[in-house]
Amino acid sequence: MFELIKAGGWLMLPILLCSVVALAICVERLIALRRESILPNGLLGYVWALYKENQLTTDHLNQIRNKSALGTLVVAGLNNAKHGRDQMKEAIEMAASGVVHKMERYLNSLGTIAAITPLLGLLGTVIGMIKVFTEIMVQGTGNANVLAGGISEALLTTAAGLAVAIPAVVMHRYFQRRIAELVVEMEQESVKLVDIIHGHREVDLK
Repeated sequence: MFELIKAGGWLMLPILLCSVVALAICVERLIALRRESILPNGLLGYVWALYKENQLTTDHLNQIRNKSALGTLVVAGLNNAKHGRDQMKEAIEMAASGVVHKMERYLNSLGTIAAITPLLGLLGTVIGMIKVFTEIMVQGTGNANVLAGGISEALLTTAAGLAVAIPAVVMHRYFQRRIAELVVEMEQESVKLVDIIHGHREVDLK
C-alpha cells in the first residue's frame, strides 16, 4: 500500500484522506439512520396510552423527544395539540425540517468528496503526463524507466480517485433515498397521531 501511495505521488495523500473521511461518514450515517433510532416500534401506542390517561408529564415528553426523530415530531405536535389540528400539524412540519437537517448531517461532505476525488485523480494524471513529456524533451525516448514512472503516477492517481469517488457516490445516493423513505414514514405516523387525538381516525396504533 505504501509503495502504491509513493508511486502515485503527493496527490495520493489528499485522495487517501478523502477515503478515510468518506468511510467515517458512511459508518456514522449507517448507525445514525438505523430504523430503530428514527422510528422505534410502539412509540405511538406508548404516547397515546399516556395521553388518554392524562399522564404525559414533562419528563415523559423530554424522554420521548430525546429517544428518536419520530419522538421529536410527536412531542412538537403534542405541545400544540390544544390549539387545534392545523396548528398541531404545522408544529410537526416545523419540527420535521430540523429533524431532516440532522438526518442529512455530513451528506454534503460526502457528496463533495465524491465530486473532488476524480478531479484530484485527473490532476495527478496531468502532472504525471507533464513529467513524462518533460523527460522526453530532456532525455528523449530512450529511458523507458523514467517514462514508465511518470505514466504509472498518472494512472495510479486516476484509479485511486475513481476508487474513492464511486463508492462515495453510491453511498450518497443510498443515504438520500434512505432519508426520503424515513421522512415519509415519520410524516405518516405523525399525521396518524394527529388524526387520532382530534377524532378523525379510529385508534389503530400497534
